[in-house]
Amino acid sequence: MDNRISVSISPDAVAAIKAAIDTIEKNLPTLINLTKEERHELPKMGDKTIAFVSKTLEYAKQNPKIVPAFLDLSEFEKDVNAVNSINKVLIPLQQLVEKLDDTALLAGSEAYSASLVFYNAVKGASKAGVPGTKTVFDDLQARFTDKSKVAATATVESK
Repeated sequence: MDNRISVSISPDAVAAIKAAIDTIEKNLPTLINLTKEERHELPKMGDKTIAFVSKTLEYAKQNPKIVPAFLDLSEFEKDVNAVNSINKVLIPLQQLVEKLDDTALLAGSEAYSASLVFYNAVKGASKAGVPGTKTVFDDLQARFTDKSKVAATATVESK
């Protein structure tokens, strides 16, 4: 078996990371959650739009006479500044989450593959009548009670 990752995270490290996350959340007390529908309905800002919005804000500040009365320029500026500040935190966090997700995926894949290797060894030992293996096999076999799962496992095992 190819072992592409060997990682161990201590309970102290997990506790320190959780504390750091708590600190981040305490420093961002006005964060909100949107519903799926709200996210879908809102206009989105990509890289080109961020540049457009920043330029628009500068023009509005330079030309206050043409700013509509119903447009709160100070709130507009506050929103632009918030996006800029949030992105300074969001981008590195997204990169970190991607690394965490990839690491968990690879470690999980290796753990599952190792489990299948052991399961097949127990299965063979149980079929050969090795004492004490039938109980282990019967317990582990419950994972593969669905026929489609058995077929998928057989495909993984043959690779």
